[in-house]
Amino acid sequence: MDVNFGGGILGLIILILDIWAIINIVQSGAGNGAKVLWVLLVLLLPVIGLIIWFFAGPRGRAA
Repeated sequence: MDVNFGGGILGLIILILDIWAIINIVQSGAGNGAKVLWVLLVLLLPVIGLIIWFFAGPRGRAA
C-alpha cells in the first residue's frame, strides 16, 4: 500500500467537511460580513476553522 494513501483520504475527508461547512455558513441567517469571516476562517484554517465553526458558527437557514 502507498504510504500517502491515508493522508490522501484524510485530506479528502477534510475537504468534503469544509465544503459542507461553507454551504451551511452561506445558508445561515448570519449577516454577510459574518458569513465572509466564517468562510475565510474555514478556508484559511481547514481543520481548526472547521472545529471552531462546528462549536461556535452560525446555524440554520435564513428566515
